[in-house]
Amino acid sequence: MKLAVVGGGSTYTPELIDGFARMCATLPITELVLIDPDAHRLELVGGLARRIFARQAHPGRITTTADLDAGVDGADAVLLQLRVGGQAAREQDETWPLECGCVGQETTGAGGLAKALRTVPVVLDIAERVRRASPDAWIIDFTNPVGIVTRALLAAGHKAVGLCNVAIGLQRKFAKLLDVRPADVHLEHVGLNHLTWETGVRIGGPDGADVLPKLLAEHGETVAADLRLPRALLDRLGVIPSYYLRYFYAHDEVVAELRTKPSRAAEVAAMEKRLLEMYADPALDEKPELLAKRGGAFYSEAAVDLAAALLGGGGSPVQVVNTLNRGTLPFLPDDAVVEVQARVGREGAAPLPVAPLDPLYAGLIANVTAYEDLALRAALHGGRERVFAALLAHPLIGQYAYADRLTDRLIAHNREHLTWA
Repeated sequence: MKLAVVGGGSTYTPELIDGFARMCATLPITELVLIDPDAHRLELVGGLARRIFARQAHPGRITTTADLDAGVDGADAVLLQLRVGGQAAREQDETWPLECGCVGQETTGAGGLAKALRTVPVVLDIAERVRRASPDAWIIDFTNPVGIVTRALLAAGHKAVGLCNVAIGLQRKFAKLLDVRPADVHLEHVGLNHLTWETGVRIGGPDGADVLPKLLAEHGETVAADLRLPRALLDRLGVIPSYYLRYFYAHDEVVAELRTKPSRAAEVAAMEKRLLEMYADPALDEKPELLAKRGGAFYSEAAVDLAAALLGGGGSPVQVVNTLNRGTLPFLPDDAVVEVQARVGREGAAPLPVAPLDPLYAGLIANVTAYEDLALRAALHGGRERVFAALLAHPLIGQYAYADRLTDRLIAHNREHLTWA
């Protein structure tokens, strides 16, 4: 079994490698190719990856290359984890929206749109090259904004499934609070990527007892603190939102907070510098503890589980993924991409039925889906007016004066990545 990782020079990659090594029985990789245009990063990350495999006696071979076409040739699955423009572009995404009083974040709001505009054309080019080299390969997209990128891939006819670590992270946290095995926790996880709610937490499977009320009653303070939202809000909602809902439920509070501290991009850039120094140590043969602060917790477990299920060798039959709606949420188009529990196998991901949603959540999902549709049009076809329309439709922006100013700033800060600008 051959897997390729596009963006293999990322400091995230040792997390992924650790999962591949530990879960070898679930996903028996014989060849792993790390692909990245940054030769220095690739050398450091590739060296650590080989040492991790050796430490855990994994028999697979790890190679590195800057040649995308050669790297994906013959692959059974290709993981995408790239960041167009690097941390420098992320720094801009997190800062210039604040000038207009809007949240600055890499996947939400104006910054998220900027990332989509930079990313979608690049990912589609990569996917076409994967299709030519390995027409049967599955593409697993971890590249943000996952919902929009996955929708672009599926609209172009690619064999693709989107992956996010929010659900598996919550599953692990809830399992710890409830003192049960993570595998016994089944989430009724519904929404869009980075716009999801847990409407039920069942023990033992989809038909098990719903312990969400118990979880909120006994551990509400802990959950609320983790989400940085008031306990009283969770009690009023009766569900558990993802931490990305804080940008919606406490937008102005978040903007004020972001204006008073260094950007997350700056923190991550400093962390990456330190991580790369650590990766250069030939004695290091396991992922360092610092990597946990980089983000992407449990990404490796989710990626292994998804790849194994898609390739037919194992993995959980039901997983939270990003895939076509196909009537799952009846108020959305069938070709929208939703993030829900799905049955996953060789044929792809088939969403499981979802209970009717309260308008409090359905309305926001519908609004953001409309924004994502407009964002994808802007990413595919360009043009100032398409960018403006997407920003005007976004529920965190919505005013024409803000949308106008943000459009100008977005184009100015991303001109080198926008072929039409």
